Amino acid sequence: MGVLDWIISNIFTQAGIVIALIAMLGLILQRKDAGTVLSGTFKTLLGFMVLAAGSAVLVATLTYFGTQFEAAFNLTGIVPSIEAVNGFATNDLGLGGPIAIAFLGIFIVNVLLARFTKWKYIFLTGQALLWMATMTVVFGSAVGLSGPWLIVLCSIVGGVFCVAMPAIAQPIVRKVTGNDAIALGHFCTVGYMVEAGVAYLVRDRRPDRKTTEDLKLPRAFEFLQDTYMSLAVVMIPLYLITALFAGPAASAEASGDTNYLVYAFLQAMQFVVGVYVLMAGVRLLLGEIVPAFRGISMKLVPNSKPALDAPVLFPYAPNAVIIGFLTTTVGTVIAMFVLPLAGFAVIVPGMLTNFFAGGTAGIFGNAVGGRRGAIIGGLVHGFFITLLPALLVGTFQSLGFPSLSATDADTIVAALLFAWVVGPLMKAF
Repeated sequence: MGVLDWIISNIFTQAGIVIALIAMLGLILQRKDAGTVLSGTFKTLLGFMVLAAGSAVLVATLTYFGTQFEAAFNLTGIVPSIEAVNGFATNDLGLGGPIAIAFLGIFIVNVLLARFTKWKYIFLTGQALLWMATMTVVFGSAVGLSGPWLIVLCSIVGGVFCVAMPAIAQPIVRKVTGNDAIALGHFCTVGYMVEAGVAYLVRDRRPDRKTTEDLKLPRAFEFLQDTYMSLAVVMIPLYLITALFAGPAASAEASGDTNYLVYAFLQAMQFVVGVYVLMAGVRLLLGEIVPAFRGISMKLVPNSKPALDAPVLFPYAPNAVIIGFLTTTVGTVIAMFVLPLAGFAVIVPGMLTNFFAGGTAGIFGNAVGGRRGAIIGGLVHGFFITLLPALLVGTFQSLGFPSLSATDADTIVAALLFAWVVGPLMKAF
């Protein structure tokens, strides 16, 4: 058990290593020479780490922006964090062991389902598997499950979601990418499909409808067609205005001797840098993992597709990512004020979720309903991903959690369905 725990903690929770090992397996199965296997494995790991480095820059600058946003508009409430839920469940509830084993079990069930069913998706977003394991174990233990039954049932539920969610999203992913080479492995898919549904209802029905990527600007503003310039034009004012409202004291610790507005400007530029690095990592990763995956498709799991993290879609519709982020943020702010009127807790917008999930949802809305779908769908998406954590606050408090709630719509839905089905059975038997 000690060796297994070490492997799970040090290997299987490291998404980059897992993806690199899978790429290596794919190349070996294709009987590539040692140099090609080594190069492909290394470049896959490098691509993932470049992507992760870009994500880390974005996390840092969005964390800063989130604190400024709260200070600027005097917001207090619950900021949903699946990471915090995992930490409390592991350290305070003593569920670290079951979560780790369920993590591995979910991946095994995923591979088995991909091998023996028509859902040929292998979920390769390691941290998302950990969040799924966390939520199912927490809610499974809450309804009375323990021991092997807890592990087995959590693994089955998580494994089913690993193939079902990419399968549900694949028709739109195929439309976005223009091919069937990759799938989406991000447990926010329920929210994406909500946006897609709204976008379909409000879509411009003309056959020549404009999408977010068809924006045509006057010659003087053509520089904005560059993704990174358009990002800067949006993010710099957003950061500066928020910093002005927050005042110098809100960023004193972070900015140090630097003027708070200058620091806000630099953080906005860091956001652009993070997106640039992330996009470079995506291109490098896709260039290696897709060819390497053919070996697995041919030998182990015929016709399988790698389900990858949300940023792999960003290069296909960069304008939709920006619009999705902004409209989702507006939707979360609206929900923050509206939901307490119905008796829910105040859920403060989480900028990380708004960017990664909102940006991806924007791509879905644009693919289905063009500009109108991306904008209106984004507002509904923001409201929806605020409602789900609000529904969980009371349940978490009854389980002994502090003022916490979770993110990632699919993990919330999976946990609630799991408890809803298993809970009555536990009482009956």
